[in-house]
Amino acid sequence: MSVEQSKIKQDSGSILIKAVSYLCITIFALFCVFPFALMISSSFMNEQEIVREGYKLWPKEFSIKAYELLLNNSGKLVSAYQVTIFITVVGTVLGLFMMSMAGFVLNRKDFKYRNFFSFMIYFTTLFSGGLIPTYILMVKHLHMKDSLFAMILPGVVGAWSIFLMRNFMKAIPDSLYESATIDGAGDFRIYWRIFIPLAVPSLATIGLFSALGFWNEWYNGMLYIDDPTKYPLQYFLQRMVNQANLGALVNSGAVINTADLPTQSIKMATAVLATGPIILLYPFVQRYFVTGLTIGAVKG
Repeated sequence: MSVEQSKIKQDSGSILIKAVSYLCITIFALFCVFPFALMISSSFMNEQEIVREGYKLWPKEFSIKAYELLLNNSGKLVSAYQVTIFITVVGTVLGLFMMSMAGFVLNRKDFKYRNFFSFMIYFTTLFSGGLIPTYILMVKHLHMKDSLFAMILPGVVGAWSIFLMRNFMKAIPDSLYESATIDGAGDFRIYWRIFIPLAVPSLATIGLFSALGFWNEWYNGMLYIDDPTKYPLQYFLQRMVNQANLGALVNSGAVINTADLPTQSIKMATAVLATGPIILLYPFVQRYFVTGLTIGAVKG
């Protein structure tokens, strides 16, 4: 066999492998996209069709009753969006600041008690105080009943994220800190001017996880929030679905008939409204996501 024939055979093999790989990736991607497509199409289905035939990708008759029902409370929906955006932005920024500082300190070899504090942080992943002590702390001692910070404070710091930041710090040469110290830089300036610019991939990864947690917040809203104007989006939508399932949704003093309520399609419509905006965040941090996980996972 000549060199040219061998090269042609190798090229043909490479093309075949690439074709099979692209085919497998395409099939896998379709499996991932299918639930979202089904969710969106089902939110526009007629209630009777869902009851008769179940959820489908191609409904026979399109209906926007579920969205009309949700948008009948557009003022409350906008308020819930504002609350969720506020707790997501504030909680994520505070969390990144505190967890990055914790990771910076725990990695410093000149910090005498870093192993002790690392153990105490790790201990919280094994045991927790429980619901009742937490509720008493938040309401009686911190006076956060009906406060937006009652939904922010519990999710600001995560032990896993702190250790991810600490592991990322191990990849940064100690010579950078030593050089900055010789030049007269203080600890905070070293953290802010050296660590933060180098930590963008890790910060983006942790920020995405943190933002998802705050965006999906509903449990603390249920526990601590009584004012309807302070309901987060997820809790507001959950109440809407529950009211639809009970058969009565009051809007401006009018009660909607049970037969007219899209009790099934409204579940999908609420899922679309809840997940749509946060999905748009992912493309902005995608290029940092894998890098942040890989670098942060380095053990040393």
